[in-house]
Amino acid sequence: MSRTVEETNRRMLRARDAMDRAYAQPLDVPALARIAHVSPAHFARTFRATFGETPHRYLQRRRVERAMFLLRESEHSVTDICYEVGFGSTGTFSRTFRDIVGRSPRTYRKEAAVADVPTCFTKAWTRPRA
Repeated sequence: MSRTVEETNRRMLRARDAMDRAYAQPLDVPALARIAHVSPAHFARTFRATFGETPHRYLQRRRVERAMFLLRESEHSVTDICYEVGFGSTGTFSRTFRDIVGRSPRTYRKEAAVADVPTCFTKAWTRPRA
């Protein structure tokens, strides 16, 4: 790997790490490009080439992953979780969540609550006894 490629990868990793740490903060391409010490256009192009998705989509996915955890592990409302993970509106949150996960946040929460008990355990307790 050439020195230039290695330096570019480090810059992209630096920006991605910043996104991982501050996923709930308002982050835009110019701010991330400053972290990587490159122009916004070069950053967007290089990030996609390096990680296979745009910076915006990566940030959305990180936010949804965190929301999935909070929906499973907390009693916070879907609206509170939406704002806690960095989305600006519940509509955008629900649409993005559905695009990534395949179901709405509320449905995901209901299904996650049911899935807390392993199915082999529930079958043993619900099976008719002879």
